[in-house]
Amino acid sequence: MKADIGMIGLAVMGSNLALNMIEKGFTVAVYNLEPEAIDAFMKGEGAAQAIPCYDLETLVASLSKPRVVMMMIRAGSPVDQVISRLLPLLEPGDIIVDGGNSNYHDTVRRTRELAGHGLNFVGMGVSGGEEGARHGPSLMPGGSPEAWERVKPIFQTICAKAPDGEPCCDHMGPDGAGHFVKMVHNGIEYGDMQLICEAYQMMRDVLGMHAEEIGDIFAQWNKTELDSYLIEITATILKKKDTDGEPLVEHILDTAGQKGTGKWTAIEALNEGVPLTLIAEAVFARCLSAMKEERLHAATCYPHEKKAFNGDKEEFLKDLRQALYAAKIVSYAQGFALMRSAAKEHGWTLNHGSIAAVWRGGCIIRSAFLQKITQAYENNPKLENLLLDEHFHAAVSAALPGWRRVAAQVILRGVPAPAFMAGLTWLDGYTSAALPANLLQAQRDYFGAHTYERTDTPRGQFFHTEWIK
Repeated sequence: MKADIGMIGLAVMGSNLALNMIEKGFTVAVYNLEPEAIDAFMKGEGAAQAIPCYDLETLVASLSKPRVVMMMIRAGSPVDQVISRLLPLLEPGDIIVDGGNSNYHDTVRRTRELAGHGLNFVGMGVSGGEEGARHGPSLMPGGSPEAWERVKPIFQTICAKAPDGEPCCDHMGPDGAGHFVKMVHNGIEYGDMQLICEAYQMMRDVLGMHAEEIGDIFAQWNKTELDSYLIEITATILKKKDTDGEPLVEHILDTAGQKGTGKWTAIEALNEGVPLTLIAEAVFARCLSAMKEERLHAATCYPHEKKAFNGDKEEFLKDLRQALYAAKIVSYAQGFALMRSAAKEHGWTLNHGSIAAVWRGGCIIRSAFLQKITQAYENNPKLENLLLDEHFHAAVSAALPGWRRVAAQVILRGVPAPAFMAGLTWLDGYTSAALPANLLQAQRDYFGAHTYERTDTPRGQFFHTEWIK
């Protein structure tokens, strides 16, 4: 019996993906550097259709041709090390799949290097965590069309299915496109999570609401345009009690971790010159949270005055819900703008509607709202920005007055809301016909003779002034 696919790495994600494949009828050859992990896997539910392999030679020999070898291992040098061990064992036409959170630059390099050996490389983003891997993740593969046709039956079978039954897996584009899309997905995830956390803090610190009451609000919001996995789990989290009967969330230290993909998204935005302000602020908010001891000291130097809210609570909550939705739209608009820019830079053809469709199920940012994005790009595949779509223009315009009222409240009360404020400021800048960059260009020309364009001449003509004369 030959296996349909080989799985290297039997940690949480690799083992659950292998079990998912086996449950869907595929035969999987499994390998792990530590043999006890293979033994443990073979004692579990998937042993009947798994082939245990205690070395890579056995793994490769167990696969039907053209071979598909998938890695679910730590990104970076471990991936290169495994590839170097596989190279002498594989034949032209075979496929290596990297399903880890690799930097897309590494994926571009590996695709080029393996092509020189006649091998296909697929860099695939996998989203959905342990539960998604086991029962249906969102998959974002990139690589050659030939490789995609070979792996498509497997990955579109094991992936999550959207409410309309469509598989949450599609070909993103060549070389690093899949890992780039997954990186942006994670950046948007950072933005979504930070916005939700800021809304929670506003309800707690402006309105004086307790955790369970806030959880009820999020549960209500999950029945509106904010319907999403992250809103759903937030409602559940806020209602969870600790052993002392108090909300568990209030016993959790306010220092957030990160794995780096959000940071990569912000770095790529800087490299591309795309103002990804909301997502960047979400990354920096995690960095700021990690400065716990320093924040405790600073809080004694700059105490925040607590003021009772004397406005209409229900109106504020309505404004906050609309502001959260509008800020979410801006976050996605920035993410898709980055993908649009990167596609031009790397010569990729990214189908933005398909990307949004793939995110509708299985992944962390799955939400009903994503169908609207798919529709926007189906209506206009050349859409410059989501905010210019008719539906999103109407939604943001309707929410904008409330968003400004929320912003005014948090500024006056000293409640930090970096993502909400960055999104609003970006929106105001994006929709401004005149920005103060004319003065900035004059400054640059003054001290560095960097030249400037004029409003009364065609674009592309540059001028310099001898300012001190």
